[in-house]
Amino acid sequence: MASSPSHSRNNNDIRTINHLRHVDSMATMPSGAGKIPRLNAVILGEALATEENDLVFPTDEFSQQAHVPSPQKYLEMYKRSIEDPAGFWSEIASQFYWKQKWDDSVYSENLDVSKGRVNIEWFKGGITNICYNCLDKNVEAGLGDKIALYWEGNDTGFDDSLTYSQLLHKVCQLANYLKDMGVQKGDAVVIYLPMLLELPITMLACARIGAVHSVVFAGFSAESLSQRIIDCKPKVVITCNAVKRGPKIIHLKDIVDAALVESAKTGVPIDTCLVYENQLAMKRDITKWQDGRDIWWQDVIPKYPTECAVEWVDAEDPLFLLYTSGSTGKPKGVLHTTGGYMVYTATTFKYAFDYKPSDVYWCTADCGWITGHSYVTYGPLLNGASCIVFEGAPNYPDSGRCWDIVDKYKVTIFYTAPTLVRSLMRDGDEYVTRYSRKSLRILGSVGEPINPSAWRWFYNVVGDSRCPISDTWWQTETGGFMITPLPGAWPQKPGSATFPFFGVKPVIVDEKGVEIEGECSGYLCVKGSWPGAFRTLYGDHERYETTYFKPFTGYYFTGDGCSRDKDGYHWLTGRVDDVINVSGHRIGTAEVESALVSHPKCAEAAVVGIEHEVKGQAIYAFVTLVEGEPYSEELRKSLILSVRKQIGAFAAPERIHWAPGLPKTRSGKIMRRILRKIASGQLDELGDTSTLADPNVVEQLISLSNC
Repeated sequence: MASSPSHSRNNNDIRTINHLRHVDSMATMPSGAGKIPRLNAVILGEALATEENDLVFPTDEFSQQAHVPSPQKYLEMYKRSIEDPAGFWSEIASQFYWKQKWDDSVYSENLDVSKGRVNIEWFKGGITNICYNCLDKNVEAGLGDKIALYWEGNDTGFDDSLTYSQLLHKVCQLANYLKDMGVQKGDAVVIYLPMLLELPITMLACARIGAVHSVVFAGFSAESLSQRIIDCKPKVVITCNAVKRGPKIIHLKDIVDAALVESAKTGVPIDTCLVYENQLAMKRDITKWQDGRDIWWQDVIPKYPTECAVEWVDAEDPLFLLYTSGSTGKPKGVLHTTGGYMVYTATTFKYAFDYKPSDVYWCTADCGWITGHSYVTYGPLLNGASCIVFEGAPNYPDSGRCWDIVDKYKVTIFYTAPTLVRSLMRDGDEYVTRYSRKSLRILGSVGEPINPSAWRWFYNVVGDSRCPISDTWWQTETGGFMITPLPGAWPQKPGSATFPFFGVKPVIVDEKGVEIEGECSGYLCVKGSWPGAFRTLYGDHERYETTYFKPFTGYYFTGDGCSRDKDGYHWLTGRVDDVINVSGHRIGTAEVESALVSHPKCAEAAVVGIEHEVKGQAIYAFVTLVEGEPYSEELRKSLILSVRKQIGAFAAPERIHWAPGLPKTRSGKIMRRILRKIASGQLDELGDTSTLADPNVVEQLISLSNC
């Protein structure tokens, strides 16, 4: 179904307009939100947010200077964005450089599997390049001497920076090298780098020549890395010899070597492995080496010219692949294209952080995840921002490191994960209050819903009760923010993602896929497309449709639960599928189960998520051993090591619970509901167990709870 301004709205679109009622009612209220029982308003900077004071307003001064200064302005822009998406987005897209403008139809979409192949296209026919818009365009606009990237090393006292001109030169040198290695438009390049300046440089160099980058988080195991290499068959793999994470040295090159052995066995040999010598972690003379394949970055890249012609690409040409955990064992290669992603990440960055040219921005995320793509590299640079890249651990050498960095660079916008907030909160206020933090203007939260108590601590202690919090909800698949506060526009409720971003039509549906109006809870879906939406799963469009569009016909299904209160505020309630969110990392239960069962002494495993004070969720594994194997602490450690080795340390189970058997229905389905209750100690809420093939299993599991 093609959509453009000239098309009349169908019935679905009319229902979409109706959902504005949740927002419309607020426009007539003097405060911008309805009365909330037993809650008092808090003006930023004047009082503390407490359990009793849950509605937090921006100051008049802040609002007056904001891009979106009022609920009325938000409503005006939001209404236009969903009633005339083609006009709204083409106006914004025109602010970027296009070698050639897009076709007459700004976008076309079909999200309804019953009407044929799911398809989303934005600005098709438009010819552009995201690297050009990030770098060349800013240099031409006079920002060549502005700092693009500050780099802060793992150890204090080690730092660096690149201006927009310097960054452009380094990107061009690497791009020229990649072209010499035979990398062409559409070829994949796998990047396994920590947070060095070379990571965003490599992403941008790939984008400059039309290559498709696939960044793999430098915490994944050799097996996980090889899976991704085998799937996308890259021309080149780029890594470094080692990295320091806190006091620990991680030998990344050894992991890559093992991964390349595995990929070669399956018929995917890699001829070129470019290795950056990270001297602060490891010298080159003790780095394992394979002549003919391995090449030192420092030996070749500086010799290349600092100019490189841009490969102009169609808006719908692929930009990057990013693998994310699914509810089955195989990672999903989420594919984002160029034009829509560029326009959407830049726009969400600008409005959700109320970005101004004088801001210094720091997102603590790693570029191995979508947050590092959209809000460390592309979003900030498209806006000409100065951004911090931090190599180290946020609590090293102590829990004051974040605020030391904030003061050092005069950070104005600080964007991090609830996991870090909870961890720092647990370590005590004194690590925060010993630093000034006066430069901070906006705080942000990403990766999972932030619990209200952590929100209040972040707001009261870190932000001195004066910084709005952009509590963003979005996903790898969405490319950018979907539901987020706009600082200056809306009063905030601690823990709520508030309202949809421009052009986003969230709906809450029941189990039958029927939209629920007003105050409700249910499954969060999105109606219609938006420019930043992913276009497919690499090499598996059928899985793309089955996972995201078949559960509720006509909608994109997020996999998340959501509540909407009577004031229209959205509250995310977490995953409803078999994905666990540990410290913002989405981990499929099937992946962990598969890693456990690969252990020779494990017969069966079932994994569930439990609440965790710091991580948000933790992995709790029920393990059935092969017949005759005794339980032991050594075996428990060996099982955890198996997961660490196959997936990565971040996926290691918090707890192994010995299980002589698992609660199954007569058809053999594991009753995870019961396992979740046992894992979280809710033994009086087990519910009906009569449908189990062997109800006695439950008693056995409970008796082994403390073993």
